[in-house]
Amino acid sequence: MYEILEFNARVIAGATLLILLVWETGAPYFLFFKNNHKTRTTHALKNLALGLLNVIMIALIFVRLWMWAADFSTTNATGLLRLLFLPSWLEACLSILILDFAMYWWHRMSHKIPFLWRFHRVHHSDPKMDVTTAYRFHFGEIFLSSLVRLVLIIVIGCPLWHVALYEALMFPVVQFHHSNIALCAKWEKILGKFIVTPEIHKIHHSRDYPETDSNFT
Repeated sequence: MYEILEFNARVIAGATLLILLVWETGAPYFLFFKNNHKTRTTHALKNLALGLLNVIMIALIFVRLWMWAADFSTTNATGLLRLLFLPSWLEACLSILILDFAMYWWHRMSHKIPFLWRFHRVHHSDPKMDVTTAYRFHFGEIFLSSLVRLVLIIVIGCPLWHVALYEALMFPVVQFHHSNIALCAKWEKILGKFIVTPEIHKIHHSRDYPETDSNFT
């Protein structure tokens, strides 16, 4: 099931990227690339290249480690889910909540701990934030966060398909709130109750540090 969900996650992410690129072209919030397609293409390719390097690293190093962690948890009956005896759908929901909560605190620590910030600031160094900024992460940050995920799989005791499901749900939202688009006030209010919107996340990418160290959701 992991392979199917992971493939679907990639397809969803690719489709979301294309949709948001078209949306940004037709109705951008900031006119970063007005009448300058070459600069926009160069910007996008640099960010997407970083994303591709991280995907390759995860595929070569971490997928097998995550599989080992999931098998270890199953074989040794370890992890939180082994203690709760929940229905499978509720186990998946709980895994997603814990993974998201852990990534929230990882994000906060990436701003507060100087060593982690040295990696995370690569993401914040993009002066023209758009959907491709969602791919702009230093490989060191992805390496460390992947190690954290390895530990989480054992602690939670979740099968690997829970992780793939989390990615399928999480990454399109990350792409969306980095995009250079504007929502009408009605949709901003509605969506803002459930997910981070571009308007909310723009504050987090401010050049003013008190604002950068806020809006971690």
